[in-house]
Amino acid sequence: MIRNPRAPGRVVALGPPTMWGAQDALLRPMPPRIDGLNVAAAQLSADRGSSAGGDLYEVVATEHGVRVVMGDVRGHGLAAIGTVAAVLGSFREAVHDEPELAGVLRRMDRALARYLRERADSLAAEEFVTVLLLEIGRDGEVRALNCGHPWPYRLLGTHVEPLARADPLPPLGSFPLPPDLPAVPFGQLRPGEALFLFTDGAEDARDAHGRFFPLPEVLAEALREGADTPQSMLGAVFTRVLRHTSGSPTDDIALLALRNERHHRHPSGARGTARATTPHPQPTTHR
Repeated sequence: MIRNPRAPGRVVALGPPTMWGAQDALLRPMPPRIDGLNVAAAQLSADRGSSAGGDLYEVVATEHGVRVVMGDVRGHGLAAIGTVAAVLGSFREAVHDEPELAGVLRRMDRALARYLRERADSLAAEEFVTVLLLEIGRDGEVRALNCGHPWPYRLLGTHVEPLARADPLPPLGSFPLPPDLPAVPFGQLRPGEALFLFTDGAEDARDAHGRFFPLPEVLAEALREGADTPQSMLGAVFTRVLRHTSGSPTDDIALLALRNERHHRHPSGARGTARATTPHPQPTTHR
């Protein structure tokens, strides 16, 4: 594992330059603060020979609020990169155009369907993407739509709780979206509170005895030890997950944390795309 020289905060595995460049262009580096939110994100590829994975994430400030996507494409490598590009590209455009999260999700679903129709391989029919969409308003109000993705954790002081326990919708590509898609409200993310998003590679990581990685317990321990910023949270979780798996996770892992650091109201506006990466996701070497 090495640090990407064009995005020093992101940990990646050394792989073929063409795949590295493609993934780097999709998961572009971003500033750490977006519209009063402190943001950090990072990914770890399970493939020691490639930095190309199927995880995707993005944070964008819009006139409709700060909008977030976390997703996981079935598969790895160049095929997964094409799917990531289709879904992320649609999200980045739709979040500015669509006043409701349902409109964003439908645009992403149509983009995925078009891409899969144009793919000339037998696996396209089996492709699907789990997607979590979040919207954080200026008042801190959180709304979400979830298609097959793990629910994030809400961090309140040293307390860790799931944002929701309800069953999500099916992943994109599996079944048509329902005609009615109301975004689910989850109350306010108050100043000092955080959300921790992840792909299932984190909680599914196993140790030598087959035990799953205890993500909520690790988060609570990290908070008690003073890891109260998104950057330090990600560093603590990556350190422990690599220790848990003896440095060899079997699936890609992506993490994203947002902490509300708004102290007073100010005019919102798009300040660009917010991809910040943790500066210390360590250790950085697979055994």
